[in-house]
Amino acid sequence: MTAPADPSTHPAPDAVLTVDGLSLRVRAGARRKRFALTVESDATLTLHTPTGRSIAEAEQFVRAHRDWLVNKQRERERMRPLTPAKRLAEGEVFRYLGRTYRLAVSEGEEVAGGVRLIAGRLVMGADLAAVPQAGRAALVDWYCRAGRNWTGHRLQPWAARMGVAEPELDVRDLGDRWGSYRPPQAGAGAKGLMSLGWPLFQLPMHLIDYVIAHELAHVKVSGHREDFWRLLRTALPEYEERRADLDELGRRLWMGDIR
Repeated sequence: MTAPADPSTHPAPDAVLTVDGLSLRVRAGARRKRFALTVESDATLTLHTPTGRSIAEAEQFVRAHRDWLVNKQRERERMRPLTPAKRLAEGEVFRYLGRTYRLAVSEGEEVAGGVRLIAGRLVMGADLAAVPQAGRAALVDWYCRAGRNWTGHRLQPWAARMGVAEPELDVRDLGDRWGSYRPPQAGAGAKGLMSLGWPLFQLPMHLIDYVIAHELAHVKVSGHREDFWRLLRTALPEYEERRADLDELGRRLWMGDIR
């Protein structure tokens, strides 16, 4: 909505407030004490407002932060995911460790394990390919198994290089995160847990190594303070270049959508 002239009018919750060409969704909260702005992952804008504040005050706040909003929105647009949807059909392209593999749909007997990499092709049984969600689950499971096996050979050398304890490893669906680290839980001999997202294993190996090193740095340093980046830089001097490459290539990966 466009703000009325009456400055005492309050922006309605879930309304759209337009200020100098910027459209913002309004989120009001009784417990909120001050205005705040967020630029969502899809580049839309949200104004968080305390209950009872006027539209005039809201507009003034938005105008005061307009340059930040515009710059952040452009950055979000530039980094917006371009993830493709895949077909479970003969010849569809999938990536693993940076290389391209085509899907082969087997009309013969059921493929052991659901999906297998055989002679340079990802082979899936026709029964799975005919049921999109079952086929998707089988592909995700394959990425999890293959990624876990590949990372198992990389984890110890990276942990030794960084001078940290080697954590347990898991590969699973982490949503839009590449990795996470959970410190050891209570109990003698407990290890931390490093989880990696299965889509990561579509990337070239040097970018997967970056994520591994990033999560291993959290074994020693929680958060992303300067000492975290210092540790990562010691183990991987070119980490900034790899992080930029991950941001660019990562938004083009297949994230599991089937068409």
